Amino acid sequence: MATVYSPDLLADGKDLGNRMMKVDHAGEHGAICIYSGQLFMARLFVPGMVEELKEFLSHERRHRSVFQAELQRRGYRRCRSYWLCGVGGLALGLITGLCGRKAIVATTVAVERVVLKHLAHQLHVLGDIDPHAVAAIDSIVAEEQHHHDHSAAQIDVSDPWFRTLTPMVTAWTEAVIWMGMRS
Repeated sequence: MATVYSPDLLADGKDLGNRMMKVDHAGEHGAICIYSGQLFMARLFVPGMVEELKEFLSHERRHRSVFQAELQRRGYRRCRSYWLCGVGGLALGLITGLCGRKAIVATTVAVERVVLKHLAHQLHVLGDIDPHAVAAIDSIVAEEQHHHDHSAAQIDVSDPWFRTLTPMVTAWTEAVIWMGMRS
């Protein structure tokens, strides 16, 4: 599923930027919950990943703060999907953390691949119409790319965890973005 915005969403560029900031903020909350769940389980089952997950979690907390500040600047409340992203993210994090290293890195690659595609599309669409949104997005892309690349380097694409989790996590992430843009 590609991130496509209907003509009514594109009609008002400022409103589109507002919606994107709300969805991005909710998504970062979901990412925090994924990494929090994985970190909890990694302390028990994959202690070698604890420091990596702590680093990624700190990045996601900063990203959420960037989007929170942008929402406050705009006078907007968070997205209605904020708590759904959190609960879903925590469940995904706990389950994949319980399953171990391969499931954790497969989840990170799948989520970050969708997120990076989504952010690139946002940068393209908002480029000339919302410089504040572009600046907020630009400030996080390198860290999201690092999460993807670092995790992708640990994956065997023929591994069952990767082949099983990738389509499910990808579809869920795209669906959450799609729903958030319409709320």
